[in-house]
Amino acid sequence: MSGRREEILDAALVLADERGLKAVSMRALAERVGVTPMALYRHVKDKGALLDGMVGRLLSALLPADEVRERPWEERLNALAYACREVTQRHPWAAHLLFSRPAVTPDAVRAVDIIYVALIDAGVPEADVPRLERLVSTFVIGFAASEASGRFAPGPVDPRGRRGQLPDGDLPGHARLAAWLDLPVDLTAEFEADLADIRRLIVAAARQRG
Repeated sequence: MSGRREEILDAALVLADERGLKAVSMRALAERVGVTPMALYRHVKDKGALLDGMVGRLLSALLPADEVRERPWEERLNALAYACREVTQRHPWAAHLLFSRPAVTPDAVRAVDIIYVALIDAGVPEADVPRLERLVSTFVIGFAASEASGRFAPGPVDPRGRRGQLPDGDLPGHARLAAWLDLPVDLTAEFEADLADIRRLIVAAARQRG
């Protein structure tokens, strides 16, 4: 990636941080970096390519250091998951972008490859690796998106206060869990527990091969 392209993509990230992802346009970005829109097209051919480049720039922060690459597969997956959550905490709009764009830039593909290799090293049959990569990625990005959007924010036990409009009548699940639904939520502990469940699922998939 050229230095000028990196500068443009970094400016796009800052613009999204300041004004939201919807405010990121070719014209607004050109104004931010001090060029004409036509000059910008020499580095980013259109809005889709700009968004893909932003995805790659975000995911470049997930790429592990060399020493992490030598660690066991569980630690590599954990490091990637925590890095993704940290990125979305710094850039709350990022989770939506990561969900909506394919991994097509070099850094984005490298991030996916880290998961592929971790799953292979765990002993997962190669035919199952793409499916489990999608499961891992969907969980990590989905958790980050829900956290960033406030979906996990605590609310009153009354489900109508928490979820807005719900069907009239009994809600036996909510009634049964009422004592648990209003407890403070430790999202970091929940994220770690969910990752542990994912790791157990990966181990189970690897054992099936045996």
